[in-house]
Amino acid sequence: MSNRQSQQNSVKITTLTQLASSASYSLLDTLHRDPDATSSGIDYQPRQVFSGHYVPVRPTPIANPKYVAHSKNLFLELGFDDSLATSPDFVRLFSGDLSQVPEPMRQVGWSTGYALSIYGTEYIQQCPFQTGNGYGDGRAISVFEAVINDQRWEMQLKGGGRTPYCRGADGRAVLRSSIREFLAQEHMHALGVPTSRSLSLYVSTDKVQRPWYSEDSRSENPDILISEPVAITTRVAPSFIRVGQLELFARRVRHQEHANALQELEKIVLHLIQREYADVIDKELPLAAQIILLAKEFRSRLTSLIGQWIRVGFCQGNFNSDNCAAGGYTLDYGPFGFCDVFDPQYSPWTGGGLHFSLMNQPNAAQKNFDSFCSALRPLLSDEHDFLRQFDEIQEGFSNVMHTQMNTMWAKKLGFEHLNMNNHQQLYNSMLSELDKLMKQTKVDYTIFFRELSSIPDDITPLQKSFYSDLAEGAGEQTLNHRWKAWLDDWKVLINISISDISCDNSIANSANNNVSGPQSTKEISTHMKLVNPKYILREWFVVPAYQQAAEGNYELLHELQDVMTQPYAELSKDIEEKYYRLKPTQLFEVGGVSHLSCSS
Repeated sequence: MSNRQSQQNSVKITTLTQLASSASYSLLDTLHRDPDATSSGIDYQPRQVFSGHYVPVRPTPIANPKYVAHSKNLFLELGFDDSLATSPDFVRLFSGDLSQVPEPMRQVGWSTGYALSIYGTEYIQQCPFQTGNGYGDGRAISVFEAVINDQRWEMQLKGGGRTPYCRGADGRAVLRSSIREFLAQEHMHALGVPTSRSLSLYVSTDKVQRPWYSEDSRSENPDILISEPVAITTRVAPSFIRVGQLELFARRVRHQEHANALQELEKIVLHLIQREYADVIDKELPLAAQIILLAKEFRSRLTSLIGQWIRVGFCQGNFNSDNCAAGGYTLDYGPFGFCDVFDPQYSPWTGGGLHFSLMNQPNAAQKNFDSFCSALRPLLSDEHDFLRQFDEIQEGFSNVMHTQMNTMWAKKLGFEHLNMNNHQQLYNSMLSELDKLMKQTKVDYTIFFRELSSIPDDITPLQKSFYSDLAEGAGEQTLNHRWKAWLDDWKVLINISISDISCDNSIANSANNNVSGPQSTKEISTHMKLVNPKYILREWFVVPAYQQAAEGNYELLHELQDVMTQPYAELSKDIEEKYYRLKPTQLFEVGGVSHLSCSS
């Protein structure tokens, strides 16, 4: 942290008036408003939006908002005093009432449109107008944009009421889904995974009906209607620009839908660069050169993000282009999940199929990157040299993704410094056998790698992660024998890795370079524990938390918030017994626990 940031954070923001002084509405001030929109923001009926980058929308406040939770970590980073979360004017704003905000805050928020591509295929059918002009933020309304500690943040209400994109829905979120998103965003940040953040969570006395699962339901989709409390959670990010947003403007260019289509595409791309990539892209460069750097940087961020997701066992569930942040971080926590039993085909969303499953996320990301490139391409139509570079960047996605995955697995297994040129065959054999054993033994993904991080003497600690009996196996080659052999091979590579590091350190020291790596199994163990978390936000932890919260009891929610923002820590024995254990067998295949529909 810089001295300036330290000084700023030492002066706590305790009032909304203080926060208002940081207002900086770059999106509203530089992009085009929908010309058919009302300036008042009273614009709640589903309609087609033909042009413009945003629609002014006044949120619909929830009734009698009550405090549920706020992110203490994010408050600390932003310099907010914790008391701000329960102050009346802060609660009023972030429960949807902008009518009394202090200047220069604005009394109208905004929502944005976007296009939809599912696994690279363009769709318009779900749009009620069959044109694609009805897709967009149906219940997400941004209410504030500010520069705080030299960082730009956009604050967006999830469940803030109807917008022109609501497609007939009520624009509301329920407490259940709001708690899931609130916890997940801060958990992912603590895991070191790029993500939107959680600011606050408020609940209303009003309730709405939603389809959901009956108790112990084995149904694939919700089988009952339940009455649930309405809530609003505020999510925070540098921007909420999605790949689908860029696609929308590119489609309008391709179809020549209006005279300003190309200009609107150029402006949203330049806005993206300024919001998300200003530190790596010089705005003085020609547009074509900026686009080349943008494509290359987004490719790097996106491939790194997918590697991080798989590192922690996270499956986004519904990774359409409209759920893919153009800034390269995790966005939209709907039917997400963290896998318990390792299964490459794990997918928490009942409608996701294999294309959005855990280990197919690199392919889904490539489809989204292709959509991203397709959206930028009209801006390079006359730039043949730049187009050639652009094509090479797009074609190179799979190689970059492959490298990211290899790096991720090497770190998880303690081989970050292993000289692969000399030991590739042994490493590949070890990795292949591990994949087979994890699937056959039904290994708990998180517990296995955490136990492995202690570099055990034998397989006994690893058995904490096994759902299957090791006696299961054909002939003499039992799983027990295979696991013992695998652990021996893994340890051989660990020792080789230490030797490689020692050699590298010797060379580095002789060259007077400060290059070093772990030189003992203890140091490797420490490194591995920084990569392999101990605590993961499993759905069966969250369910009782939101069930109790619906009755006004937030104790379990706050406990989960505390534990899941320390995912690598060794916590108390009581916490370990409660949150570091296998999934109970009776919870497998239960709707709302093991799988979710998009109604989550």
